[in-house]
Amino acid sequence: MTDWIAWHRQYDDQDSGLARRLRAVQAEIGAWLDETAPAPVTVVSACAGDGRDLLQVLAERDDSHRVRATLLEYDRRNVERAARSAAAAALGGIEVRCADAGLADSYSGAVPADLVMMCGVFGNVDDDAVRRLVGTLPQLCRPGATVLWTRHRRPPDLTGQVRRWFDGAGFEEVSYVAPADHVYSVGRHRFVGEPQQLTGRARWFEFNR
Repeated sequence: MTDWIAWHRQYDDQDSGLARRLRAVQAEIGAWLDETAPAPVTVVSACAGDGRDLLQVLAERDDSHRVRATLLEYDRRNVERAARSAAAAALGGIEVRCADAGLADSYSGAVPADLVMMCGVFGNVDDDAVRRLVGTLPQLCRPGATVLWTRHRRPPDLTGQVRRWFDGAGFEEVSYVAPADHVYSVGRHRFVGEPQQLTGRARWFEFNR
């Protein structure tokens, strides 16, 4: 299986696709925070890694106190790193859970949320799992919530189908970033459907690498 601590070192190269994708994700988070200000908001991040996508944005904002976020991460080393980063930035509204984000029970008490982050998830599970996961997202969302997701566009490119799955699950697209000179993509969708109750004891996905 992948060593996710070593994997995160790719972010150190500011010209890498991962570093560029990170900046694109952070730009979407910042835009969403601007749109929702000054209301209190809740965030849940699946497979959050060391949390840098969200935590670095919050650390630079004066209104971070209005954000309550739950980060779900299975690798305990990344959990510890995320917790240290949150503490160093005095982000008191952050909970970092050592939990399997592929299990519905892991989200108990953290949802429904205003922002659901599925960054680094869709590219690490099989296509059927992506379809099923998109279909379960109404269980995680408040009315009007935003889902932020990423996926590579290596052949066969699934992102067009992913966007259609979002449409069918009660979402409308807000933005879609897909640079011509790289294979990453970042999507932002707003939930316009009917929320669903969280189904406990369900296995939604497993990483395939």
